[in-house]
Amino acid sequence: MERSLSMELVRVTEAAALASARWMGRGNKDAADKAATEAMRDVFDTVPMKGTVVIGEGEMDEAPMLYIGEKLGNGYGPRVDVAVDPLEGTNIVANGEWNALAVIAIADNGNLLHAPDMYMDKIAVGPESVGKVDINASVTDNLKAVAKAKNKDVDDLVVAILKRERHRKHIEEIRVAGARIKLIGDGDVAAAINTAFDNTGIDILLGAGGAPEGVLAAVALKCLGGELQGKLLPQNEEELRRCKKMGIDNVNRVLTMDDLVRGDDAIFAATGVTDGELLKGVQYKGATGKTQSVVMRAKSGTVRFIDGKHMLTKKPDLVIR
Repeated sequence: MERSLSMELVRVTEAAALASARWMGRGNKDAADKAATEAMRDVFDTVPMKGTVVIGEGEMDEAPMLYIGEKLGNGYGPRVDVAVDPLEGTNIVANGEWNALAVIAIADNGNLLHAPDMYMDKIAVGPESVGKVDINASVTDNLKAVAKAKNKDVDDLVVAILKRERHRKHIEEIRVAGARIKLIGDGDVAAAINTAFDNTGIDILLGAGGAPEGVLAAVALKCLGGELQGKLLPQNEEELRRCKKMGIDNVNRVLTMDDLVRGDDAIFAATGVTDGELLKGVQYKGATGKTQSVVMRAKSGTVRFIDGKHMLTKKPDLVIR
């Protein structure tokens, strides 16, 4: 996989962020998502790769979404799997809240899990806690393990978890254990990534969220030396059939990092749409837009933060061909 793809992917996430951030706080999540998707697709057409979407927003007949099986890139260069979420946090943008991202992950062809669009139970941690947690263990035991790994007390920890009724027991157990909680409305990709950066204040992500988002977060954590474990949670027979169709016969088994993203190389890129702990959101002033992005590569371990200033009058469609 060409290392130059790292910067090419940032161009794609920047365009999606610039397009969708115009809708921040305007209460129209569909318009924000559409803007991000269209901008991302336009810039992808200029990227030198032969990409196939394996984690996307829908099926072919649901365009304008970037659908599973869609071909991306200009048809030249390496053949890669693409996991994409043009706007991770559509509700976040609609409500003007924190941690919306435009996100892309790629790996060599055949190396990303083709996760079906369903729930996945997840546990995510940063480098210090790798190998110390177990998704099958109790919440309390995992908190103790992370505290020990990070040389903290349990009541020093901050746990990120989606604010959902399904997590009521988890939340009760976390409180009894004495850890602090950051409830998030949406956006567990950002929360998972944040576990690998001390300055974000997040020590561990727990709970069920989208399986596609689990793969995206796993790629980022692979680049950062962290860990994500997952277990698929099919809700009905149709979802069970989808698992088997995608080659997942045992839905009860724990999906490790090697299941989620195989091989020694992968690239992850994200641009902030709204402000978050790790990335600033898009800022506009007249004909300029400012973005903040992160791009990382597993093979080299390189992590780059990129501040961009965009002259929007010079690329009104967010791409110069």
